[in-house]
Amino acid sequence: MTHVSKSTLSEDVQLLRRFQMLVEKVADYAIYMLNVDGTVATWNTGARRFKGYADDEIIGQHFSRFYTDEDRAAGVPARALRTARDTGRFEDEGWRVRQDGSRFWASVVIDALRDDDGELLGFAKITRDIDEKRATQSALEASENQFRILVQGVIDYAIYMLAPDGSISSWNSGAERIKGYTAAEVVGTHFSRFYTDEDRAAGEPQRALGTATQQGRFEAEGWRVRKDGTRFRAHVIIDAIRDAPGNLLGFAKVTRDITQRMDLESTQEALQHSRRLESIGKLTGGVAHDFNNILQVIGGNLQLLGTHVSGQPQSQRHLEAALQAVQRGAKLSTQLLAFARRQPLQPIVLNVERILAASEELMQRTLGETIEIETKIERGLWHAVLDPHQLENVLLNLAINARDAMPNGGKLTIEAGNVELDDAYVDRIPDLPAGQYVVIGISDTGGGMPKEVLERAIEPFFTTKSEGRGTGLGLSMAFGFVKQSGGHFRMYSEPGNGTTIRMYFPRSHETETDMQTTVNAEIGGGNETILVVEDDLAVQGVVVETLRSFGYKVLKADNPDQALAVLNAGVHCDLLFTDVVMPGTIKSTELARQAKSLLPNLEVLFTSGYTQNAIIHGGRLDAGVHLLSKPYRREDLARKLRQMLGQSNAGKHTPKPGKRILLIEDDPDALQVTTDLLELMDWEVCAVKSAEAALPLFSSHSFDILLTDINLPGGMDGLALAYQLRRKYPTLKLIFASGDGRVGGEVRKLGGTFLIKPFTADALRAALQPPASGTLANNAV
Repeated sequence: MTHVSKSTLSEDVQLLRRFQMLVEKVADYAIYMLNVDGTVATWNTGARRFKGYADDEIIGQHFSRFYTDEDRAAGVPARALRTARDTGRFEDEGWRVRQDGSRFWASVVIDALRDDDGELLGFAKITRDIDEKRATQSALEASENQFRILVQGVIDYAIYMLAPDGSISSWNSGAERIKGYTAAEVVGTHFSRFYTDEDRAAGEPQRALGTATQQGRFEAEGWRVRKDGTRFRAHVIIDAIRDAPGNLLGFAKVTRDITQRMDLESTQEALQHSRRLESIGKLTGGVAHDFNNILQVIGGNLQLLGTHVSGQPQSQRHLEAALQAVQRGAKLSTQLLAFARRQPLQPIVLNVERILAASEELMQRTLGETIEIETKIERGLWHAVLDPHQLENVLLNLAINARDAMPNGGKLTIEAGNVELDDAYVDRIPDLPAGQYVVIGISDTGGGMPKEVLERAIEPFFTTKSEGRGTGLGLSMAFGFVKQSGGHFRMYSEPGNGTTIRMYFPRSHETETDMQTTVNAEIGGGNETILVVEDDLAVQGVVVETLRSFGYKVLKADNPDQALAVLNAGVHCDLLFTDVVMPGTIKSTELARQAKSLLPNLEVLFTSGYTQNAIIHGGRLDAGVHLLSKPYRREDLARKLRQMLGQSNAGKHTPKPGKRILLIEDDPDALQVTTDLLELMDWEVCAVKSAEAALPLFSSHSFDILLTDINLPGGMDGLALAYQLRRKYPTLKLIFASGDGRVGGEVRKLGGTFLIKPFTADALRAALQPPASGTLANNAV
């Protein structure tokens, strides 16, 4: 604040004039006086130069005209004078307006002028045009802002600053993505929080800063820890930041997550291995399908043959040896399907500890006295959803493998526990989700395996055992079972250090399923009706003959279309026995659905040597589905049928009445369906496709009924054939089937019965009854 005495003003006029001349000459500053009310009292050269007003244009005008409209509306000029009056000085920077309306950035100082008594005389105002400085500063700020935006926008690198003591002072979006912390969570904390406990204990963070301080840069790779506790592999650069004199200002730190790069090679190898195994699995699964059909034909015929060699010891021995070979082939096929992840699992919520306890005694008997078994089971072992029988089979196979690896004895250790696989672990393993698992480990003290053997150990048929000592499918089956159960299979082995196999199964939070013991039903047949659908005619023939030997009435179809034609004809059927893999547009599952809609009480039994997931999803047999896997024994089929149909009709068999019928139909599907219907009604059927083929049969066979289509291929139709046969066989009952109702008169002349196509089973049954001569069956569907 400047004080001026009244008495000295008059005395110092000369000095004041010199000062005014000095101020007038200043061209780089606008220096002028304001009256108490803010009007301009004086105006210098600098003010005229960069504000643009002449003296007579501005003196007496209010200084607020230099402000922008926005500042005037906000009361900035009044606030400036008020501050200067109250505090003695006002300083500010802001936009000001020239006479021509253009704006410039100004630095403003307003000092209050008071006399010795403190009375306000006015204001001294100095304004400086700092547009150039402002532009430079703005450019610098823009550059810094762009750099901040650039750094902030980098998401693949964690880029941040450290103070000299290692505390974090900035944090970009890449750091937040890679490490999981927001800026608010880490700024001000020490960067050592990202290191592992082991590295912190070893002083790694301090060593890194020390190296950067002394050498200017620290660069390394190591494990770092995210907010959620998971680890990642990091490439780290720390640069020391110094000012011009060389004083340490802090550090610039760049971190990159290289876990994926580190794991890429191993992941690619694992993926290639997985694809190779998948290809082998598809091949073996397809082979198993055809192989099982062949075994079914061989085994079925051998079992049928067995009913004819009773009391012939030598023949029975040969037969038993052949059947045992079929069973070995069936076991081999089952192992192939297990590796291919196509076996029909029936998993339940399992208490794994119970299975391990139950298997231990069997393992001990299998391994013998030279091998010690130790079982270690963690308390509170979780449940898992597994097929108990297949799990027992896998455990036994692995125990046998271990036994063979310890020919001179040793120790087998079985362990089970709970484990949680985190993201860092599963990221390196294709198709394995993170989560909680039950792990079963089996370790032996055998000779172990070199790397080249270990890499191929789970491939089917690969074995290092001597010929005749094994098929090389034990590990393959275990691997396939674990993968089909949604688990993870690991194998560790080194020469001289034995082998350890670990199987990880997803944890189940459900209650353990009650395992009920199944009592085998007695082998027996019945008199129910079974529809067999099988495209392999050799298999079909064996199945049909086997079922008929049990006393069942049997219908047959080569594909789902034929089967639906039989059922749509109104045939009563108790059970549908169909292969899973069928040709044509209708799948076996759709056949079963449509069949159940026609006959709600119909039982459905599937059979297959290879399901191709038609009735298996998520590695398990669909709920409510019954499956008899090929190849099956005669006894297995008999028990399964009685299990599904109940025991009330077991062993009952109604003999055929002995009547014979000649069927003539040129359409193969209609011929098949009608034959099946007639056989179901206990008629012995002889079927041909033309009149010319039918005539010779009458010379060697006797028939009770002729059932013929009217329109037949060749030179003779059904009516002409009937006229010829009527003269020779007057008691022969005639039934004509046609869609042409105009021939009804001809039928009456012959004393025949007319079936209008398409006809139902009831209409056919009525037509077969003793006729009222010349009747016409009203049987339109």
